[in-house]
Amino acid sequence: MTQIIDIDGKNLDKSSETEKLVKAAGIIKSGGTVVFPTETVYGLGANGLDPESVKKIFAAKGRPSDNPMILHISDMGMLGEIAVGISDKAKELIAKYWPGPLTLVLKKSDKVPHEATGGLDTVAVRMPSHPVALKLIALAGVPIAAPSANISGKPSPTLSKHVIEDLNGKVDMILAGDQTEIGLESTVIDLVEDNPVLLRPGSISLKQLEEVLGDVKVDKSISQKVEKGQEVRSPGMKYRHYAPKGDMVLVKGDIERVIYTIKHLLGDAGKEGQRTVAIVPEEYIEQFIEIKALNMGSIKRPEEIMTRLYSCLRECDEYGAQMVAAPYFENEDEFMAVNNRLSKAAGHNVIQAD
Repeated sequence: MTQIIDIDGKNLDKSSETEKLVKAAGIIKSGGTVVFPTETVYGLGANGLDPESVKKIFAAKGRPSDNPMILHISDMGMLGEIAVGISDKAKELIAKYWPGPLTLVLKKSDKVPHEATGGLDTVAVRMPSHPVALKLIALAGVPIAAPSANISGKPSPTLSKHVIEDLNGKVDMILAGDQTEIGLESTVIDLVEDNPVLLRPGSISLKQLEEVLGDVKVDKSISQKVEKGQEVRSPGMKYRHYAPKGDMVLVKGDIERVIYTIKHLLGDAGKEGQRTVAIVPEEYIEQFIEIKALNMGSIKRPEEIMTRLYSCLRECDEYGAQMVAAPYFENEDEFMAVNNRLSKAAGHNVIQAD
């Protein structure tokens, strides 16, 4: 039976809230699983140094065991336990962006079980900034392995109700907090070799990384499908992720033509009896009179679209959408993370606007 406990991240100095985290930390220490909020999305956590605990995450999510996990830490001492050969470049990024939504892929120490790394000799590490996450890790006293707290393949959870829908009965405890602030998973950068590689885009942009590191290579998996059997160093690279149940198509091109194409595409599908949903910027919502449209946020505020995206994808399932259409944005600098998640959700089904 899953314990569902409301947690107030703004008042963790209260003894009542601390007691909840002490209880949750006890579950982690004893080999159990706890869902907790972070600033990105909700995470499904277990002791990242215990192989049997990590296996419980795979079981709860239905997650392939070759998909690496991120180990979440609360202090630099933990980093020294799980990673070796930390470069000056890594230290510069840590100084600027930790705690925060940035994951570093580093050489792993012998303490980290292969179950947490997808069998690789590297480890993905992050220090979250969310107060609940930081205090839980500190109280547990171990790095917490925590992928997103959803059934594998579904959109990541940004609200506690999403977690309860997916994992109630499959985990030991759910710490139900507020809506997550960022709404997309962390940026992931590989720093094992001399030349840094962006493996997964997030709210910390390529431009921001290059301001610290100089040139950063962009892994081709960000915009292309990863072939079966190909080794990956980051979660979110290999499998279809973030996906609604219905078919999904993205439309690329000038935004006015994109909206025109989405209306006609879904209009035709609707005439054939399909339930359809458009996910579009708020500037174009009023153009969808006879087609259900979800407001993904303003095109002028990419961070707002990040925050709303997964809730929109989950709402498609609540509506029973059989076909979903959304824009693929042309401004790759600002919308790289959004385009990446949309592409994964659509199985890289991208068409050109009429």
